Amino acid sequence: MCDQKRLREAVRLLGRIERPSALVYSTLLQACLRQRDVGAGKMVHAHMGRAGFTPGVVISNRLIDMYTKCDSLVDARKTFDEMPHRDLCSWNTMISGYARAGRLSDARRLFDEMPERDNFSWTAMMSGYVRHDMPGEAIELFRMMQMLENPMLNKFTFSSALAAAAAIPCLRKGKEIHGHILRLGLESDEVVWSALSDMYGKCGSVEEARHIFDRMVDRDVVTWTAMIDRYFGDGRIEKGFMLFSDLMYSKIRPNEFTFAGVLNACADHAAEEVGKQVHGYMMRSGFDPSSFAESALVHMYAKCGNMESAERVFREMPHPDLVSWTSLIVGFAQNGLFREALKYFDMLLESGIRPDHVTFVGVLSACTHAGLVDKGLEYFHSITEQHGLTHTPDHYACIVDLLARSGRFKEAEEIISTMPMKPDRFLWAALLGGCRIHGNIELAKRASEELFQIEPENPATYITMANLYATASMWDEVTKIRKIMEDRGVVKKPGLSWTQIGRKQHVFLVGDTTHPKSNEIHVFLTEMSKRMKEEGYVPDTNFVLHDVEEEQKVQNLAFHSEKLAVAFGILSTSPGTPIKVYKNLRTCGDCHTAIKYISKIMRRKIIVRDSNRFHCFENGICSCGDYW
Repeated sequence: MCDQKRLREAVRLLGRIERPSALVYSTLLQACLRQRDVGAGKMVHAHMGRAGFTPGVVISNRLIDMYTKCDSLVDARKTFDEMPHRDLCSWNTMISGYARAGRLSDARRLFDEMPERDNFSWTAMMSGYVRHDMPGEAIELFRMMQMLENPMLNKFTFSSALAAAAAIPCLRKGKEIHGHILRLGLESDEVVWSALSDMYGKCGSVEEARHIFDRMVDRDVVTWTAMIDRYFGDGRIEKGFMLFSDLMYSKIRPNEFTFAGVLNACADHAAEEVGKQVHGYMMRSGFDPSSFAESALVHMYAKCGNMESAERVFREMPHPDLVSWTSLIVGFAQNGLFREALKYFDMLLESGIRPDHVTFVGVLSACTHAGLVDKGLEYFHSITEQHGLTHTPDHYACIVDLLARSGRFKEAEEIISTMPMKPDRFLWAALLGGCRIHGNIELAKRASEELFQIEPENPATYITMANLYATASMWDEVTKIRKIMEDRGVVKKPGLSWTQIGRKQHVFLVGDTTHPKSNEIHVFLTEMSKRMKEEGYVPDTNFVLHDVEEEQKVQNLAFHSEKLAVAFGILSTSPGTPIKVYKNLRTCGDCHTAIKYISKIMRRKIIVRDSNRFHCFENGICSCGDYW
């Protein structure tokens, strides 16, 4: 019956046995543990008392193990305290149960009272400290262990110590433990290798981690995935992709964690081509469409601005989870497709899945990018009133952004004054952005002062204020802002734009002359400028902050990085090919206007992803509706 998982029926049979043996009780307790059925376990335990059966050390240990693993620590401790005789296993099981549950003071009290300890005792206590964010205590325990006359160090003890060094993180301590491992000759063990690689990776020494990884003989998919993720976490994207490529050619099959990690890296760095290759491999290998890697696929396409593919993958999922719904909604919002974003939000509600606070950030962003103020306010109030969620700082930042962009500053200030938490940098930046659009210098001063307090090193605030003052021809104030930047050592982040042609990424700075096709690009833009002016384009020199002659301002504008990248994309592809450009900062207003004209003149679809959102230019119109 236990083998067939008919546990409760098996327990009921106890009533028909006159004197059950220790083997019967042991079998039943093991089944209770396997099925995590603490109720059945208590029935078995109670029967022992009624039957006059006195459990020995082995049965008592089984009871303690069952109770601790079923999260019934009170019953486990009562059983432990009632034992007339305990062995080492009794102490270890109780300590391990406390440590797993995070009751570390109780675990340590028992640990200190133990008449004797073995490797398991030390490792259970140390791993408990590591698991519950107390790595310093784990290291201290490891030191105590080393000071023993015959320290019982094995691969599991060292793995726990290395995990503690990684959690701190402390490379020096990790290297000391590595040295100890070498002296004891444990360096060939795969468990130790894995812990060493993890420690070096988390302590920022990725090359050492790779050195350990390369020396491992039996690398499993977990080891590969961890090493690939370390490269991504360290910002070494190409190395991560190369190692993933090596994995594809090995005999190890990637799992959903591997795919999710690589796809998220593709999303973060707009590497859609690599993402497509991963997608192809997943399809060829018959990957489960219900896995969370599929959610990562939706997220990747959405972040890369390919909403057609994101929607197609989503629709192929049999049971999309909340992450997939949210990725799709946020993706549509960032691409200016607010109708689709709100449509999918309605579909989400109909599906019975409850939205979370991140979903509402996407919904509010869709309203913000479309200028749907009243609709946005309606959604904002529904978060608490209809969905029982609490407003987060992100929700407040979104609604202030929505109101400020629309020039409804009084309402924005009312919300700021009544919100239950302190406004964060995102909220003040949103308010400042609205002030920039509408030229509200007084309120911009307040927002900038708050931002100067929160993040004095961020150049964006200084640049926005200088831009505001320059637009109002307040050149003395522009000079003051530049002086403050100089005194504080704040340097304006250079605007970078890049585009991928084939497999090569081409990066441009403002006025860039280093690219091999620089002359062709400049000639193209000069000719394009003439054609744009014939169509009605007027350069907006407000976006050049320097107090210089008007002609020079126009010249500076003509060669902004995104214009250079767009020009190169057009020159390097056949007519009609869509152009995709990425920028590390918010695209400037003049470039936005210019690219609309270029899309119309050249009959090209041009997609620009800046730090804020996607802009899809087609036939002289942008998907943002000039509202960003």
